[in-house]
Amino acid sequence: MEYTLKNEYLNGLMQKVIEKNPSEPEFYQAVHEFLTSVEQIVDIHPELIDKKVLERIVEPERTVMFRVAWVDDKGEIQVNRGYRIQFNSAIGPYKGGIRLHPSVNLGILKFLGFEQIFKNSLTGLAMGGAKGGSDFDPKGKSDNEVMSFCQSFMRELYRHIGPDCDVPAGDIGTGAREIGYMFGQYKKITNEFTGVLTGKKLSFGGSLARTEATGYGLCYFTNCMLKKKGTSFEGKTVVISGAGNVAIYACEKAQQLGAKVVALCDSTGYIHDPDGIKLDVVKDIKEVRRARISEYVKAVPSATYKDGCSGIWTIPCDIALPCATQNELNLESAKTLVANGVKFVAEGANMPSTPDAIAYFQENGVFFAPGKASNAGGVATSGLEMAQNSQRLSWTFEEVDAKLKGIMENIFKNADETATAIGHEDNLVMGANIAGLLRVSDAMIAQGVI
Repeated sequence: MEYTLKNEYLNGLMQKVIEKNPSEPEFYQAVHEFLTSVEQIVDIHPELIDKKVLERIVEPERTVMFRVAWVDDKGEIQVNRGYRIQFNSAIGPYKGGIRLHPSVNLGILKFLGFEQIFKNSLTGLAMGGAKGGSDFDPKGKSDNEVMSFCQSFMRELYRHIGPDCDVPAGDIGTGAREIGYMFGQYKKITNEFTGVLTGKKLSFGGSLARTEATGYGLCYFTNCMLKKKGTSFEGKTVVISGAGNVAIYACEKAQQLGAKVVALCDSTGYIHDPDGIKLDVVKDIKEVRRARISEYVKAVPSATYKDGCSGIWTIPCDIALPCATQNELNLESAKTLVANGVKFVAEGANMPSTPDAIAYFQENGVFFAPGKASNAGGVATSGLEMAQNSQRLSWTFEEVDAKLKGIMENIFKNADETATAIGHEDNLVMGANIAGLLRVSDAMIAQGVI
């Protein structure tokens, strides 16, 4: 892909990013989308260039990379690589997940950390942007092996995090089990019981509604999009990619709001249930048994299963919610979705749509929401967990859910109004990038050159 911009200064900055960060295409993609949005406002916000805000914001404040050695159940020593990218702390402590997946590398974490800056800013909470993880794969590992890895990982990471410094959370491959092992090791090493990690179990400082937050938040945001166009989830057909927390609870909330969700997928393939997904079956498969989504058709014979994930986008729908992983929805899939009548696409994962797919949606009248806005519910509720930990309080599910709904509605309002103000109504990509940037840039300028 060619990463060019019309503005000479911004184009030069883009080329510097590519030169300084070789072989990191996901990071280039995120920066290019961001700078394309910024092109719309550099004339009315000259401080972004004069104060070198943009040059500073594309460079992480700190990058930590370390060895993680651990012992498997056979007594063999295994070695993985760990990372923490602390991108920007202008508006609050670093905040972002820990991803455990074989695909993890420096470029992917830079892209995720960079996106996190603006996502966290949009929530209105005091959280900077960060991301971390390892190429360790928890799939197929025993609890003891996962614990061994997590404890070794934290023996290095603990030096770089803290409740008022950097508060990691879960992500792909990092659930309550992994967070628990990491938290226990942090507590042991530091002799402190603090809110240093979010996504914890309720028994030691977790928040109600955290599990549901990203999926619920996605639907609250999508509902705002639907309302703007004079409609609702009621009676709509929805396709959701993924079968983890985000997809499962997006499915749950969409069904509660009156939609019929007809498809889900995991890394092996997808299921299609024209009568509507039976969520109790999916939860048993993915949350209890940790099995493959293909098991669904054994319990629901009327449903079909097909190998491969991309085919899920061939299923006709009114609303598409990509909730799996980056760049899962390409131009070909976008063309198929549009041809089959899709009207709304909201991202539940981080950058799941390729740039040409996004452009095609926008050119063909599809109301599109980028993940930095529509999937911010998870980190928003992590911020609420931080607040509860600081106060030694525990809010009810209803209290947290109400706060989450309000945050997501405000994110939509800010992104939508910003897009309209710059003459690009309904372009939520531009609206989210610019609204998120302006809050961070104001803080960066106020704090001087650091």
